[in-house]
Parts: sequence; C-alpha cells; structure tokens
Amino acid sequence: MARESKRARDNRKLVDPERKYEIGEALSLLKQAKSAKFDETVEVAIRLGIDPKKSDQMVRGVAKLPHGTGRAVRVLVFAKGDKAQEALAAGADFVGAEDMVLKIQEGWLDFDKAIATPDMMGKVGPIAKILGPRGLMPNPKVGTVTPDVARAVQEEKAGRVEFRVEKAGIIHVPVGKLSFQVEQLTENLGALLEQVVRMKPPTAKGNYLLSIGVTSTMGPSFKLDPARVQSAADRE
Repeated sequence: MARESKRARDNRKLVDPERKYEIGEALSLLKQAKSAKFDETVEVAIRLGIDPKKSDQMVRGVAKLPHGTGRAVRVLVFAKGDKAQEALAAGADFVGAEDMVLKIQEGWLDFDKAIATPDMMGKVGPIAKILGPRGLMPNPKVGTVTPDVARAVQEEKAGRVEFRVEKAGIIHVPVGKLSFQVEQLTENLGALLEQVVRMKPPTAKGNYLLSIGVTSTMGPSFKLDPARVQSAADRE
C-alpha cells in the first residue's frame, strides 16, 4: 500500500466527510490546503441522476467560464479561403484543410480544440476515429462546426469548456486554477453548474444532481450541497 504523504494527511484534516459545503466555503478551504509546486487545476465532478445508456438522457453541452480556465488553449481550424483567414485573424494556432487531415493521419495531435466549417466535414470525417476518442472531433451540437469560425475561436480562447456525461453518469470539468481568487472560481463554477442544470433531459426523473465534488489536482475533495445548487439554478 502506498504511504500517505504528510501534505495529504494535513489536507485531509480540512475536510469533514459528513458535511456538504457551500461553494464559496469549499473553494476557500481548497485554497488553504497545501498545494503542489505547480499551479493546480481546480476541477468539479458532478454525478447525475440519469441513465447515460439512453440516448434521450445524454447530457452534453458547453459553458462559458467568465474567468477562463487559466490554461492556454491551442486551437486548430479546418477551413479554406476567407474562412481560413478569419480563423487566423481571430487567433487560431493552426489552420488548414486537407493538409491538416493528412498531418493528423500521420500522428500529429498537438492541439486542444478543433473547429471546422460545415463544408470541411466531408474531409474531416475520415479522421473521426482518431479525433473522437480524444474529444477533439468538431461537432455542431457544441458549436465547433460553424461558418462563424472567428467567434468559435475567440470563445475557445476565452475559456469555453465542453462537458459530456460519462458511462457512470459523471461529468468532470476544469473550472480554473488554484491561483484564481475565490470569487473567480465561484463565478466559473456557478456558470458551469447553471448550464449543466439547464441541460437536464426532459425524460430524467427524480433527483438530477446526485452529488457534486470540487477538488484540485493534488488537493482534497469537498462535497457540495446538490439541493442548494439546484435551488439556486431554479431561481435564475
């Protein structure tokens, strides 16, 4: 059995495992925890009361984090002509068409997000088996297949995050860095939770938000109160 570090023991003392915290308090305690030597990512895990095996209960969407994720996002755009120029002007890191498809087929994957104009999807289709499992395939449902490539690039650069429920009914999403102020993390997390609640499938019955936990890369995990989150979202 791996030996627990002193930092982990000290951080565990900050957490009351029987308690469900308010968002601000949980984030404040998380920032008080002993951190690693790098700027840790703050993440949230949300367990939903849905059956992800049913197609009409798939929860997938995007949320715009007011303060971004704190991470530089490398954006690839599949486009030609004027649209390619628009993407470059908007800040895309890589832009191309068949040349980029070939590069990916040869093993290149040094980007974080991919966007495509609708006319390019016929070219991108053959690499779906490469991009799909990595969450990189452009998709019109989340706004990454669009003629407005400039806006899509700007949103990705500004801190737009995608979320999708996993087989176990859980969503994992980064909401910022540990160096962010508590207020910034609170606003980011609130924006995400509001969007997840908004995406509740009409066929989902019973409690939708079953559990919510917030943690950092090497830090302790704090449970939030799903009922309070749901109540706050209902008031919006």
